[in-house]
Amino acid sequence: MGLLAVAAVVAVAVASGSGAASSSPAGRAQFDSPSGSHAQLRGIHKIRHVVIIMQENRSFDSYFGTYPGADGIPGLAGHPGKVPCIPDPGEPCVRPFHDRYDLNFGGPNRIKNAKRDIDGGKMDGFIRQLESVRRARTVPDDDTMGYHTGKEIPNYWKYAHDFVLQDHMFASVASWSLPSHLFLTSLWSAFCTKHNDPNSCRNARESPGDPPGVRGYNGTPPIYAWTDLTYLLHKHHVNWRYYMFNGTEPLCDSNATQSCAPITNGAQSAPIWYPLKWFDTVKDDNQTRDIQSVKDLFTAAELGRLPAVSWVVPSAPVSEHDYGGSLIGPGQTYVTGLINTLMRSPDWNSTAIFLTWDDWGGLYDHVAPPKVDGNGYGLRAPGLVISPYAKRGYIDHQTLSFDAYAKFIEDDF
Repeated sequence: MGLLAVAAVVAVAVASGSGAASSSPAGRAQFDSPSGSHAQLRGIHKIRHVVIIMQENRSFDSYFGTYPGADGIPGLAGHPGKVPCIPDPGEPCVRPFHDRYDLNFGGPNRIKNAKRDIDGGKMDGFIRQLESVRRARTVPDDDTMGYHTGKEIPNYWKYAHDFVLQDHMFASVASWSLPSHLFLTSLWSAFCTKHNDPNSCRNARESPGDPPGVRGYNGTPPIYAWTDLTYLLHKHHVNWRYYMFNGTEPLCDSNATQSCAPITNGAQSAPIWYPLKWFDTVKDDNQTRDIQSVKDLFTAAELGRLPAVSWVVPSAPVSEHDYGGSLIGPGQTYVTGLINTLMRSPDWNSTAIFLTWDDWGGLYDHVAPPKVDGNGYGLRAPGLVISPYAKRGYIDHQTLSFDAYAKFIEDDF
């Protein structure tokens, strides 16, 4: 499918010979170096548990645009260059500004919006795209140009300080959430007309077929007939889980453990965030049972029974999704709870966590994505690598996309 155009591997951010891990922002723990038979493994094969946490709708500059040493917003926080001023129709141009609000609205984030935001590499279409949809403004300015600092997202900045920050992680596709989540597990987004027939599929980076529960759903479940990564994992006896919210999970605090009391009839993950459920390969292999509640991740972590590969998607209240009422704070708290639980697991010494956000959400970013094929890349998203083997305080400048996670998994297992 030509989607692994960048052969760089996330593994370069993992130092195979490093020792104890730094604690998480709220972890308050130290972790010993791997020992015993595990210590005989070399390189990325020391990692026996890969956990990919995907949150929603944030550009790199919106979270790390002023982070020291990263490829951040020109002219701010010591970054070289002149501060950009983005055209605003009928008004003076708008410069990036420090946004202290916990609720953001961003801008539109479909293919046409990505193209116009990028504007041939000038990266100056963000305000025009926001104005084009005439959203009601509930903050003092067009917040698509806003950026946050360590004051608003201290845990994420602490992870960057203690582990690895990736400042050239691009979404695999220049589109919205559903195609991005399809790329996460299958490296493609397509529209198919016949079950178990990949030849019936055509490239569809905007409308691959909506799962039930999506606004505008036409009553016919989507056909995802091409091969996803779980097909290879199953074939090679590598266990996996896809964790989501089914409506009975707790919204845990930053010290989350399995002791959190379940909340029945709570928020569920949006169907566009777990499309793996509809893949023919998953159903044919009888592995729909491996799409489970995030509560099961807490249990597996505490018992030292993490699967080899895990994907974790949020519910709306903890998704950090701009435009829709999702606050940043609860999302950061939820992610910190996940990471703390993983750090306390008996499996921690053989675990790598990859944390990212699925698309840019219409929020400003100053770096033009490389043109690799007809699908992408999309705009930059934040990327973090958290592991006992992550280089402390390292900023990884490789050009990467979500495809690199699949490459890491293939190389490791």
